[in-house]
Formats: sequence, structure tokens, C-alpha cells
Amino acid sequence: MERIGVGFSGGMSPPDIVECVKLAEDLGYESAWVAEGHGGDQFAILTACAVATSRIKLGTSITSVFVRTAPTIAMAAATVDHFSNGRFILGLGSSHRVQVEPEHGLEFIRPIERMRECTDIVRGILRDGDIKYRGDVYNIERFDLWFEPLRREMPIYFAAVRPRMLEICGEVSDGVILTWCTLEHAATAVHHVSEGAKRAGREPGDVDVSTLIACAVSEDRDIARDELRRYVATYIQRFPRYRRLVSEAGFADEVQAMTQAWRDGRVEEALAMAPTGLVDSVALAGSPEECRERLQRYRDAGIKLPIVSPRASGPNARERAMAVIRACAPGQ
Repeated sequence: MERIGVGFSGGMSPPDIVECVKLAEDLGYESAWVAEGHGGDQFAILTACAVATSRIKLGTSITSVFVRTAPTIAMAAATVDHFSNGRFILGLGSSHRVQVEPEHGLEFIRPIERMRECTDIVRGILRDGDIKYRGDVYNIERFDLWFEPLRREMPIYFAAVRPRMLEICGEVSDGVILTWCTLEHAATAVHHVSEGAKRAGREPGDVDVSTLIACAVSEDRDIARDELRRYVATYIQRFPRYRRLVSEAGFADEVQAMTQAWRDGRVEEALAMAPTGLVDSVALAGSPEECRERLQRYRDAGIKLPIVSPRASGPNARERAMAVIRACAPGQ
């Protein structure tokens, strides 16, 4: 059966997310992922999902290595792993300066070094039960875990966009989580992950390559596009990493115009300016058949695990999210 996951980034209540994950399990989805941000505590939501399901894998997409300490990440991961009976996947990422500093009051420095060291610490705590660690970012005199993890090793995936981080994924992670990914970037990302794996003496095929793909379903494709347009524009304007990604994908002029409107304070105008071609290049929008065809193109580009992400909020959000889950279910 085709591999597919579903991801949630807020917009629904935590109980609604649990109901969606139960539906995804019933329909044969391999995994369900919960983002960190403003949509509720991801580890709490995933624990609720764990006790409400029995087969579907559960992951974070992603946990920021800045806003939680490495030991608290290890404890949270081990806790969800217990409740899920070994179904948990830890997705880690650096998040973004524009989130870490103004939203959390923390300094965003040395993100790559922090990612590497946090991963070492989490793995060490799970493996040995305690750790002493001195690195360039972390200095931990001692931390000991007062319960035994269900698994001494668990999969750790990294979020990545740029080549350097993608190659680090290939070197040390079990998988990579992409987002706002064009088909061309998917192929490029797979290449860089493979290069990193080879450099570390690993088999490139041992590194799972996944991507979150925003999705809206409607028989009227324009309605589906409009449902996603504001989400696409918001991410592009808020996060320089994604702004650069889509500019390099051939939308530099459009992005520049949107950015100028945003900076001039014409926010509503900027949010409506994401061109149809841009929405189509980074998301799934259309009928169930059109969305499934686009999913196959991501698989053909080298994505092993596409993760459809309903961006539903407001009235009837749960019903719209469930429509996406049904439309993209495996075996359709």
C-alpha cells in the first residue's frame, strides 16, 4: 500500500485533531504529525492520539530545539513513546528567528550546532538513562531520567530546507521533513540528503524523505486554491527561508510584489496576492482525483512519505480536514 501521512498545524481544537487522527488510522494512513506553534501542546495532543489509536505512527513536525531544552525533549518523546507502545517519531527543527526571538524571548544563535548537539543529548538520555555533556552550545553537568524508556532508540527526523542542513540530515538523522516543497525542490533535496548520507558512510535509502503538503479539496479547483492562498502567502511573508525557496522556484517577481505590499502595511492585499501558479506548485488543491495525481508526482520526484496537511480553521474545520483525509487516503 502507498505510504502517506497526515499533518496538523493548528486551526482545530486538540480534541478535533484526535478525531481526525482516529479517522486517518481507520483509512490506512501510516503516520500522523502535529506541529509546534500556536495550536496546542504537541506532545499532549500526541499522547491523546496515542491512547485513542493502536496502529498509526505519531510524530512531531517539528519540535523546536530552541524553545524546549534537550532533556525535556527527551522526556516528552519517551513519554509519548510509552503511551503509543513504540509508535513515536521525534521530528526536530531549529524553527525560525522570527518565531524564537519575538514569540519566546530567546536568542536565535547557532541553529545547526544546536540541532546536532540536541540530537546527541536526546539519543544519549534515551540510550543510557542519564548524560553528562559539554559541547559548543550545551553544557549539562548531569541529567538522569527517572523512568525507563520503552525504546532505547527511536527515529529522529530533521526539518530542513537549504543544502547544508539537508546534507546534515543525510549524515545523522533517520529522516527529513520538508515543507512548502515544489517538485523541483523535492528532487534537489533528495540529492543533497543522499550526498550527506554517502559522506557519512550510510546508505542513502536508509534516510526517509518526507514532505508536508498543504491540501484543500473541492470539485471547484479555484475554491480549493483560495482556501490555501492566505496560508501560502503568510508563510512566505513571515519566514525568509520559505520566501527564498519560492523565489528560487521561479516566483521572484511575485514574491517581491507581495513583500512590498506586506511591508507597506497592506497585509490583506499581500495575503491575496499569492498567484495561482505558486499555490499549485507547493500545495494540493482541487478534486480528490487531482490531489491524488499530484501526490503521485511527489512520489515520482523521490518523496518516500508525502504528508498531506489540511489547513482548516474556523467553522466546520474538522469536517473540511476530514474531507482531505478521505480524499487522499491510500488505496483510492
